[in-house]
Amino acid sequence: MTFFTFAQHLKKIEAVSARLEITRLLSQLFSELKIKEIPPAIYLSLGRLVPQYQSLEFQLSTKMILRALTKHLAHHPDIYGANGSMSNLFNETDESLYEERVNKLYKQTGDIGETTEQLLSLGDKEGLKPDLLEVYEQLVQIAKEGGTGSQERKIAGLIDLFEKLDSNSLRFIVRIIVGKLRLGFSTMTVLDALSWTKHNDKSESGKLEELFQKKADLGLLAQVYLDPQHNLKAVQKLYQISEGIPVMPALCQRLNSAEEIIAKMPKVIVEPKYDGLRIQIHLGKDKNSKKWVRSFTRNLEETSQMFPELNQALTKLDCVSCILDGEVVGVDKKTGKIVAFQETSTRRRKHGIAAKAEELPVRFYLFDVLEKNGQSLIDTPLSERKTILKQIVKADTDVFTTAPFIVTSDPEELHDYHTKQLALGLEGAVIKKHDSVYKSGRKGWRWVKIKEEEGTSGKLSDTLDCIVMGYYGGRGKRAAFGVGAFLVGLLGDDGKIYTLAKIGTGLTDEQFKELKKRLNKHEVKVKPKVYKVHKNLIPDGWIEPSFVVEIAADELTRSPVHSAGKALRFPRLVKFRDDKTWQEATTLKEMETIKIG
Repeated sequence: MTFFTFAQHLKKIEAVSARLEITRLLSQLFSELKIKEIPPAIYLSLGRLVPQYQSLEFQLSTKMILRALTKHLAHHPDIYGANGSMSNLFNETDESLYEERVNKLYKQTGDIGETTEQLLSLGDKEGLKPDLLEVYEQLVQIAKEGGTGSQERKIAGLIDLFEKLDSNSLRFIVRIIVGKLRLGFSTMTVLDALSWTKHNDKSESGKLEELFQKKADLGLLAQVYLDPQHNLKAVQKLYQISEGIPVMPALCQRLNSAEEIIAKMPKVIVEPKYDGLRIQIHLGKDKNSKKWVRSFTRNLEETSQMFPELNQALTKLDCVSCILDGEVVGVDKKTGKIVAFQETSTRRRKHGIAAKAEELPVRFYLFDVLEKNGQSLIDTPLSERKTILKQIVKADTDVFTTAPFIVTSDPEELHDYHTKQLALGLEGAVIKKHDSVYKSGRKGWRWVKIKEEEGTSGKLSDTLDCIVMGYYGGRGKRAAFGVGAFLVGLLGDDGKIYTLAKIGTGLTDEQFKELKKRLNKHEVKVKPKVYKVHKNLIPDGWIEPSFVVEIAADELTRSPVHSAGKALRFPRLVKFRDDKTWQEATTLKEMETIKIG
């Protein structure tokens, strides 16, 4: 496939918002791809170069792309010059005139893709149709450029693409580079489209979701599934859990009392709920039999370099290879106590890692094992997985320790254990079905949490993880922050985002400053098409779906204005949830399970 044809498919998808139509258009694209083109096409259509668990970023800002556009236009005054020329008195190309023109148009559109397409459309001509794989490899090369002079080489590579591609293709290229492709679909829509490609319906979407959850590489899964030689049974046999590619983590449902929990799950394993970073640890061997260790967050971000303590796993953990699930927490050097989540999250950094590790050591509380020595354990009962985990972590250390737990069928014992954890400064308890398999996400009653103390009055029984949708300008003191309130929402089953609260109180000055910093990174001029917002709630600035905040409130009330149909009473910011993607936010269905304590 040529990149020209690929971009034409993206153009059609961009023009629609209905999920079913996006699914149909994606399946049309997939049906035209060669097998080797499938992974790059999947990644690019999601605005990436590699699967989500890998990190390969362009490190090119919008400003640098505008600079590249200026250089390209100035190099072709015969095509892009005003009235045939943009030269000075000495007949030399005046780059500053092009720079003014480029910046002016960008200010008007607010969209680097639209700006690029408008500016370069005059240069479109027949024959600008390089192969999809050729363009993909060039983009990878641009992203991998590093060291002295890398910025100039990146710009030169981008300008070379300006020469090779049509303006519509470049509209999507530059959006991918700055991370703002946003075509309005996510992983589940892609899985639906894969099934649609083979069967003209979504009959195999559920099975594909289960496969993706075992090994979260959408491009690789699509390539195996769309191979005409493979039926679903062959795909299920070939596409198995493996070290180095994260498993989508199991998550907690919510229930409001120990009695409810035991009614759902008669025999349970109960563990402390640590206020840390969810972590998945992979140990394996390379082709030279050298051991390696990697770690991933719950949203599939690799964090191996951030935790030098992980290297101890190579000698302290007893397995040839394994995949472990756990929580990493910061530990106060003087007291040995676990620190707050905000402090632990300071370990997530790209620079000054060694110094920070010395200042704030971490401990990994391991509570599950998903694979050992090449054998998948996700279908093994939890009680057996606990025994295998203890064989791997033979002796608890300051860095690696198995999470303590009790086994019970008694609601009173469960309640007492939960209360004890709260008294210790933890988030209460996590309750897991004794014989449950490991199932990604929140489907089925396998994992349950009670974060707030049972019986607390005047508060919701749990917090909500909300998506930031927009902001409102501040007055008085808040005018200095550039934001006075912000709009948040929840995910619907239809993939849309529905408003739930406008929050303007309960933030410290530091939180307002941090919020504005995050807003600046993700502001867009046009309302994202997945947002459902009443005209009375239109914010001063729109924020693309990007980051999640944890919100506490006193109650849920009916609302004729908020599109969720409910509103939060006395909402307040608890913390920024950098460990969650917006697709992992609380859903409208989950909101209905949250009650007043």
